[in-house]
Amino acid sequence: MQNKQQTLAGVISFSGKGLHTGVTVTMTVNPAAENHGIVFRRIDLEGQPTVPALCEYVTDTSRGTTIEKGAAKVSTIEHILSALWTLGVDNALVDIDGPETPIMDGSAREYAEAIEKTGLVEQQADRKYYEVTEKQVYTIPDKGVAIIIYPDDEFTVSVHIDFNSKVVGNQYATLDMFNEYKENIAPCRTFCFLHELEPLFKMNLIKGGDLDNAIVVVENPVSDEQLAHLKKIFGKEDIRVTGGYLNNLQLRASNELARHKLLDLLGDFALLGMRIKGRVWASRPGHYANTEFMKQLLASIRRDGEKPAFKYSASKSPILDNNAVRNLLPHRYPFLLIDKVFHLDDKSIGAIKNVTFNEPHFTGHFPDEPVMPGVLLVEAMAQAGGIIVLNSVENPKDYSTYFLRMDGVRFKRKVVPGDTLQIEAHIIEPVRRGIASIIGKVFVGGQLACEATLMAQIVKKQKTE
Repeated sequence: MQNKQQTLAGVISFSGKGLHTGVTVTMTVNPAAENHGIVFRRIDLEGQPTVPALCEYVTDTSRGTTIEKGAAKVSTIEHILSALWTLGVDNALVDIDGPETPIMDGSAREYAEAIEKTGLVEQQADRKYYEVTEKQVYTIPDKGVAIIIYPDDEFTVSVHIDFNSKVVGNQYATLDMFNEYKENIAPCRTFCFLHELEPLFKMNLIKGGDLDNAIVVVENPVSDEQLAHLKKIFGKEDIRVTGGYLNNLQLRASNELARHKLLDLLGDFALLGMRIKGRVWASRPGHYANTEFMKQLLASIRRDGEKPAFKYSASKSPILDNNAVRNLLPHRYPFLLIDKVFHLDDKSIGAIKNVTFNEPHFTGHFPDEPVMPGVLLVEAMAQAGGIIVLNSVENPKDYSTYFLRMDGVRFKRKVVPGDTLQIEAHIIEPVRRGIASIIGKVFVGGQLACEATLMAQIVKKQKTE
């Protein structure tokens, strides 16, 4: 898997009508900085409001996926997201001058071709992955919908559809390698059944739909009266039923409908905002199920974020004991807040601090109810982050670290004498010009006590003569 984030090597633009609104729009996809994600910007609205392509902003899934934040609302985003995300674009700013993306020919083929032609640029920041560690399931039993994800080292998808249709039958589609996407998945078009057309028109949808950008499945014989009605709806005289489909339709694959469901699923899964390492099996997936499953995974990720990433065992020898910690950090009593380190690599650390009543701050904080000051919990996380950085330089005693900023500080529970703190820090961006950014967490008994995002500067000490 590609480990670094990527963006487009240039700007690409598309024009066309929206499937449901029928409004002609121009959509321009711009390169964006690392960690930007994919964000839509409504340039036709005052202030040009934006909405990130994330599942938490999904507001509607009626025949397409809609995201909305404040005044920014964009519909039918799944095809462009499917192409961008699957072909490796992590960061993009999508400017659009209307409420819905252009449907093009009903597939993602033109999007995929433009992305491939333009090319990608590798960025310095690491990609974020959600690594599935246990089977997770989402079902809608009365509709036969099921999406299951299993642990795996790669991301693969298998889709099965069965609509009790004698025309469509049972269809399966798989994606094992992303280099199959442009040829085998992107060209597959959206579809609906003939009996769904009238309700969709009454719902004020598919105003931009026609027989050039959608497959219409015909299950039953169509009368002359129905044909005349269809000619009026589509504004075409030459409408007929051939082989179970409206007009003389040539399918792009025998399982084109299943492949399109897979295309949609990939676009909706992009709304998690991070890559997935896991094996997906989906039966009769749709936009509602896809996006609800992403919300379920997001909730799981957030819960996992409140659990220690590393397992501590008091019976194992530390990687750094207290003497080794003092060789890296300049802090001394009463301000050295790391007792030992049990996990350490170039991007993360797991450390221990034993809290006792003998520490001086408990004299005044508070005499009758000793509580470790929150500022010291933040300092402990900063010291842990300092160890990661100073462990990578020669002569760490020649350097000091200084706070520049702290964000998102949250205290979840009190820390009192007798507690053992498990302190974690994770480098979130490459260290540049001596600036380090970390996410720090403090756990007590496996429960999150404090967390924060911290920024510090590593400065070489001035030598004194």
